[in-house]
Amino acid sequence: MSKKITIGLLSLFLITKIAVTQQTAKAQTPVTPAITTNTICPAQLKSAVDTITNSPEFRRVRWGILVKNLANEQILYSRDAEKYFNPASNTKLLTTAAALQQLGADFRIRTSVYQDGNGVLRVVGRGDPSLKVPQLQELAKQLQQQGITQVNQLIADDSYFQGEIIHPSWEWEDLAAYYGAPVNSLIVNENASLLTVSPQTIGKPLQLKWNEPVEAYQWLVENNSITTQKDESGFVAVSRGLRGPMLRIQGQMAVNSNSTMRAVAVFDPVQNFLRHFRQTLVKSGISVNQMSYGTSAKNDRELAAVESPSLSELLKETNINSNNLYAEALLRTLAIKQPEKTNQTTADAGLAVVKTTLTQLGVDPTSYILVDGSGLSRKNLISPQALVQTLQAMTKSPQAEIFRASLPVAGVSGTLRNRLRDTPAVEIVQAKTGTMTGVVSLSGYVNAPNYQPLAFSIIVNHSEQPARVVRQSIDEIVVLLTQLQRC
Repeated sequence: MSKKITIGLLSLFLITKIAVTQQTAKAQTPVTPAITTNTICPAQLKSAVDTITNSPEFRRVRWGILVKNLANEQILYSRDAEKYFNPASNTKLLTTAAALQQLGADFRIRTSVYQDGNGVLRVVGRGDPSLKVPQLQELAKQLQQQGITQVNQLIADDSYFQGEIIHPSWEWEDLAAYYGAPVNSLIVNENASLLTVSPQTIGKPLQLKWNEPVEAYQWLVENNSITTQKDESGFVAVSRGLRGPMLRIQGQMAVNSNSTMRAVAVFDPVQNFLRHFRQTLVKSGISVNQMSYGTSAKNDRELAAVESPSLSELLKETNINSNNLYAEALLRTLAIKQPEKTNQTTADAGLAVVKTTLTQLGVDPTSYILVDGSGLSRKNLISPQALVQTLQAMTKSPQAEIFRASLPVAGVSGTLRNRLRDTPAVEIVQAKTGTMTGVVSLSGYVNAPNYQPLAFSIIVNHSEQPARVVRQSIDEIVVLLTQLQRC
């Protein structure tokens, strides 16, 4: 299984149950790398890093490492830096760099409601991954102000993104999880359903409560769980069918256990949007008679619209919290910069824009192969060289500060908030994490207090070790980088 962590809309879920699942990685327990020295000279770096990577527990794994001085472009350490590795979520660095360069920090994604005829409204999505119920409420409010009290037909136009809503190379185990949610033009609540699981009286199944009541109508639930005696150990497994909206609950909880929260990807994202929007309209006093899917070549009269936060804010959610859905939506949004081609999906058009943009930035086009924007696919191949070249190029971009602000800060934020604590790396390392089964990666910047700024990429592949063991060794290397001094 691949692993990843997402926070965004699902912050309530991830704060309540910080889970590391497929490629966005489990929230990591605090790890303090062993620190054996306070300072290190550049000439000593190779020996110090090799001591870590050549440990017996890593004899079967592949390490790819590149460390470069950003001031003079001197390579301080290199190990298989030009070879391909599975990058996991480090893929997002390429996607977000291209998005920022092409779209600009102030770019926003618009969702519109048009009047198609007497009593017919059509909502057009353009892939805003941040849209949630409050934005639907704003649309309903605007429609109220237009004097609309009844909708004969509510049409969902999901045609802005063309192609599969799930990449064919994503692993089937990922598809039911919130971090593997489908990517389409009309997204609401990150295309995920949240539910709380609680014990009842002894012998009864666990109780399910949906975060949004309308979710209950989307699922057929098979509840094979049970409430057990006080203080008994327990577990809860929530799985979703791949061929239909079937949800299976298994496990047990002691009668005195605390509730736990789970999140699953919706099965039909357009139907999910329509149900949420219809409920929002009805609550606002606007009746809806029928719902359907459809497209139109003309958008004559826009009655209501909402916009996403600026791209600079979307990038923070993408990188700091390693949000797969955001990365995939931004990849498809990039297609607007690609001349229209026949028989090309929106995602493929976006990938072409990424490649063109990175080449313009000076990234070797042969140093990586991308098939998605998030890194959830195991067909992505990226070299440490490509990642460092991207990081280096973005320091010279007018968007440099915005790009850097989108990265987790060691010991402070996002997927690095519980890493590198109580080390010299706190607050001076900004880097993108990545985790899948057998893969751990970390790429970013170091502002060493006694040395010049660095860009680095560390990728471990083919590891049978627990991810926490690999992370600790990667973090030890990063600490060494923070301790560099001129000598």
